[in-house]
Amino acid sequence: MDTNELKREQSVLPRHIKRVITSNFFIKAVICLLQAAWLILFLEKLSAYHTYVNAVMLLLSVLVVLWIVNKWENPAYKLAWVIPILLFPVFGGLLYLVYGNKRPTKRIQFHLSEIHEIAKGQLPQDEDVLKKLLEMDPGVHHQSWYVAKSAGYPVWDHTDTTYFPNGESYYESLLKDLRAAKTYIFMEFFIIEPGLMWNQILDVLRMKVEEGVKVRFIYDGWGCAIKVPSKYYKYLESLGIECVSFNPVRAIFSLAISTRDHRKIVAIDGNIAYTGGMNLADEYVNLIHPYGQWKDAGIRLEGHGAWSLTVMFLEMWNLNRETEHDFSSFWPEERKTLAGDDHSFVQPYGDSPLDNEIVGENIYLNIINSATEYVYIMTPYLIVDNEMITALTLAAKRGVDVRIIVPGIPDKKMVFLVTQSYFSRLIQDGVKIYRYTPGFIHSKCVVSDDKVATVGTTNFDFRSLYLHFENGVFLYHTDSVRSVKDDMLRTFEISRPVSDSELKNRFGKTLAQSLLRLFAPLI
Repeated sequence: MDTNELKREQSVLPRHIKRVITSNFFIKAVICLLQAAWLILFLEKLSAYHTYVNAVMLLLSVLVVLWIVNKWENPAYKLAWVIPILLFPVFGGLLYLVYGNKRPTKRIQFHLSEIHEIAKGQLPQDEDVLKKLLEMDPGVHHQSWYVAKSAGYPVWDHTDTTYFPNGESYYESLLKDLRAAKTYIFMEFFIIEPGLMWNQILDVLRMKVEEGVKVRFIYDGWGCAIKVPSKYYKYLESLGIECVSFNPVRAIFSLAISTRDHRKIVAIDGNIAYTGGMNLADEYVNLIHPYGQWKDAGIRLEGHGAWSLTVMFLEMWNLNRETEHDFSSFWPEERKTLAGDDHSFVQPYGDSPLDNEIVGENIYLNIINSATEYVYIMTPYLIVDNEMITALTLAAKRGVDVRIIVPGIPDKKMVFLVTQSYFSRLIQDGVKIYRYTPGFIHSKCVVSDDKVATVGTTNFDFRSLYLHFENGVFLYHTDSVRSVKDDMLRTFEISRPVSDSELKNRFGKTLAQSLLRLFAPLI
């Protein structure tokens, strides 16, 4: 690294801090914190002067705790709320009622149901495909049956898949397909950030708009809060790109910020689609290195299966900006029938925090519970519930080779501290943990027994599994299953196994981890 490059590297942090402090997001965040502090102080003062108010608030907290205990939610999430309510009973119950309930209003529930019914009508399950899958592998059929019937996402044949083991190969292929788009381009990402990657994509999108291609874009308001101006969507609209900022940051304190659109979807002309871990920023393609080498993964679908990701985008679009009551106008004019191997199957799926179906976690659990030889996992975070810990350790105890790759250089130190708190229990029960030595691993992949895999956006943490909109692709008997395994094996070779001995004799660290784990579902 020459002197100029060193100076640029050293100046990144100060510029970043300056940008955060002077951003519209920072101002709104300060206002929100002041609102929360004022509410807590107000309730404390009120209870100090009025005994009956104190009694009412205590009764409210008791009723809220009973309500939480009986709710159909993950026990860890419930515990993370019950403890602070009992510690601060005067205002704890009210805080939960105002900020802790994730369920949408009746009006939003009706709107969600209406749009989901439209989407389901565009995603019929070909029963012959399910029957063929049943004949090949009853266990995999049961997995696909669950996703098709409970979540509403069909399993497809006649779909070619390409797995990308890094952001660079994903990006090269994506640019090529974007330039070739004829009818429409739909894109949905958690993060976009001006830089070489995003600027090149934006140039292509502008060119396609001029050619008459319909371009729609969704980005997450929180994920992009310090990346782009607060009304960046208006700028994109001025370029002819229809745009939505999902759940933008507002100067009103609310835990609704926990509900994020963490999906990464590109749908082109109904025949081609992409998903995976990549966002649209330079670190994802290693143009910059904030956390060493960035390891990510993605997948490209061409053929019938691409339609599911197209409909998934349209469902999210119409949830935010109601435009269509019928998605059939986006059905590809010439539907590609690919994949000469008639025994390969793909099943794109989505997961919403606004229903009671935890699709992402259930797919992971089904793969782990069905494994007989091995299950390999890549994830940037490992903050999981008892069900997941039990599945992983039980698989290892019955002789399955269970391996998990996590970052060597974490992007969020506090979150990684919680991740490390799970290592000892897992390792003692036979699970092998690896740290990706070159840097940060952002891939969200699982592969098992040379026959099934999933590639998508869902991390092994509470936020992804319970609070975010997520998506992925379940794969059976495709070439990409082998590609995912090969990528895992190459990554093991450059990763360092974590030993149980290095986790012992750290009382202070262990105490901090214990406290953080208690509130992990809210982190």
